[in-house]
Amino acid sequence: MILFHAAGASSQAPHILLREAALPFSLEHVDLLHHSWSGGDYRAVNPKAYVPALRLDDGGLLTECAVILQWIADHAPTSRLIPAAGTPARYRSLEWLNFIATELHKNFITPERHGGVAANFLSRTEAGQAQTRLHVAPRLAYVEQCLRGRAFLDGEDFTAPDAYLFTMLTWAGRIGLGLTEWPNLQAFFDRTRQRASVRETLEVEGPPHALLESRTRHAQDLP
Repeated sequence: MILFHAAGASSQAPHILLREAALPFSLEHVDLLHHSWSGGDYRAVNPKAYVPALRLDDGGLLTECAVILQWIADHAPTSRLIPAAGTPARYRSLEWLNFIATELHKNFITPERHGGVAANFLSRTEAGQAQTRLHVAPRLAYVEQCLRGRAFLDGEDFTAPDAYLFTMLTWAGRIGLGLTEWPNLQAFFDRTRQRASVRETLEVEGPPHALLESRTRHAQDLP
């Protein structure tokens, strides 16, 4: 398998889960601004022009973070990264994946143009980041309540939605949205960051680019 990714992008979530699942894979870095990778025009791989994309061993391609996370989890059943199909717990897990994709992930994406083109990037202006924080904060407050008394979203076990949530929390740090007012989210973030799969992913990817000069330290501390 090949995971097409960019450092700190939403592709970080399946990168973490692939390591958690101990599935064999290789990485291909994508330059999202120029739509390029080592093989040329990335749009020839994924016409959507964003990451993640997962090239399967049979040559097929999967896109969309929530779907790729489900695929990875289903192909490592002994890792218990998603409940069994058809069970009530499975639908709760899918509920979380969809919430994170639509209510967190998409609300982080800025309408600003980068390099003269519209792109699926975080805001790079103070005004844009303030607007993002306004939309994202109530959603994080909801997750904070749901994490009360829980180690992870589905209870005591780390599952696919947790990898996605962790990546979104790194995005919060990159736009200056701290977690101090949400102790359950902060504890979740700290707990998840200590997992071997997460440490390995962060080390391999390295820090994403700083969005604002004043926030360079945050970008390095919360890749």
